[in-house]
Order: sequence, then structure tokens, then C-alpha cells
Amino acid sequence: MTEKKTDHELTNRKFYRADEEAKFTETSPETTPQTQHPAYKLAFRDTDFMLRDELRPVRFQLELLKPEMLLEEAGVGSTLVMYGSARIPSPEKAEELVANATPEKKAVAKKLAEKAKYYQEAYTLAKLVSEKSIIEDGKRQFVVCSGGGPSIMEAANHGASDAGAESIGLNIILPHEQAPNAYVTPYLSLNFHYFALRKMHFLLRARAVAVFPGGFGTFDEFFELLTLIQTGKMKPIPIMLFGKDFWNRVVDLEALADEGTINHDDLKLFHWCETADDAWKHIAEFYELER
Repeated sequence: MTEKKTDHELTNRKFYRADEEAKFTETSPETTPQTQHPAYKLAFRDTDFMLRDELRPVRFQLELLKPEMLLEEAGVGSTLVMYGSARIPSPEKAEELVANATPEKKAVAKKLAEKAKYYQEAYTLAKLVSEKSIIEDGKRQFVVCSGGGPSIMEAANHGASDAGAESIGLNIILPHEQAPNAYVTPYLSLNFHYFALRKMHFLLRARAVAVFPGGFGTFDEFFELLTLIQTGKMKPIPIMLFGKDFWNRVVDLEALADEGTINHDDLKLFHWCETADDAWKHIAEFYELER
């Protein structure tokens, strides 16, 4: 049985922890105009103070530090990041989406329903990689990480969950209602105020990124990733781009190269994929893993 340390132990902590100090203020018998004024609050417990514009650098630091600490404590060594639309339906809900669409939105609903196959491929890829259960240096590798929302993000977390694996969801506070999907592992469900810090955490541990058809958010994440690698700020990793017909229709990447604003070699920064098997093959070949 371990003996309780006394104040005379050399290794005993000599300063109270912050949470202990905070409790002292709660149990103080003194109630005066001074102790009741907001100025008397401990700075780190004063929410109004922490939300002042001048404290933005501190909030940046906290939003960088908290996820880093939690992922490190969870033994996450690397991630498979999955980007994609928040609007593409699952195969089970595709027909319902079209049936419930108003006449003027029927054509768009059909387009989204046609992309339900990518929901399935995202699910399959997440499940396939999660079942590999790769451990290296005592840490979990290729832990599935999504934006934590619906559609393609939900498919990613769902696939990992069905493989019996934990997965990460990096949510963002938005003006309209938004909540984590039901398949994100609760203690790995992280929330952000700043898009910049969220995008940083997407890539800090990323060792492969799968990009599915999506909108502005997906474009932002995909092109920033390409820019980081193109400029040499980030070392190359496998980038799997799903949906060649979609991407070539909405963005003419070949034209960018023909115009000279990027090099044709820059088009080799990513790998075209249509199936989960294609994506895993590319990852396995890049890292010389068993398939």
C-alpha cells in the first residue's frame, strides 16, 4: 500500500494546483462588494474576460493545445483524414431525397442522389483501414478523422465504428445548428471556433487524405493541402481524389496547367480514385505496407 506523501517529502508538490486554488475562492466565507465584482474573478475562470478581442491570441493557443493534448493522450499517432460534402445522401436515403424535392429542386436532388455511391465508398474505406488496426511506436496509425458532421463525414465515422474502431470528429461552431454525427467517438469529438486551427489539426497527424465530391469547405481544405505540398511547406502524403467526372466538370485542373499557373507535374500531387480498394492500394504502396 502506497503511503500518503507529507509536506516533508522532497518530491511532494509545494504549490497548489489551479483547480485547488479555484476551490478556495468558492469556499471563502467573505462576501463583499470586492469579492462579488467581476474584476476579482480568477482570470482563467472569467469567461467574459477570456472572450474579449484582446484575448484572441490566448484562445488560438488553447484551441491548438487542447486537441493536441487529447489526441496525444488517446494514443493517436496518425490519421486518415476524409473530406467531403455535408449534403450527399446515404444510398438508403437517396430515393427519399429525390421524392421529397420540390419541382424546382428535383434536378439538383437527382444529382446529389447519384453521388450516394461516394457515401458508400467513404464508409467502406474507413471500415477497411480501421480493420487493419495498424500500431507503430505504440500508437494507433491511420485513425479515421472527419469534420464530424453529416453525409461523407458521417460515412467515415460510421465505417470506423462498424469496424470496432474509434474515430475523430473535428466539428466547427457555425451560426446555424450543427452537431457531431452519432458515430464519432465521444472523447475524440472536438469542437472549434477558428477554421484555421481546425484545418491545422486536420493535417498535423494526417498521413493520408481522401477527398470526396464537396462544396466550398471541401474545396478550401483540398486546395490548401495541395498548396502546402506544392510549396514544400508539407512533405508529400497520399491524397486520394474520388470522383474524376465530378472534379473535371467543376474545376478544370488541366486548364490551370495549360495556362501555366501551375506545372503539369503538380497534377501528380493527388491520385484519382473511384473505390475504397483503389485508395487503400495507393496508401499501402506509398508506405510499403501489406495490402
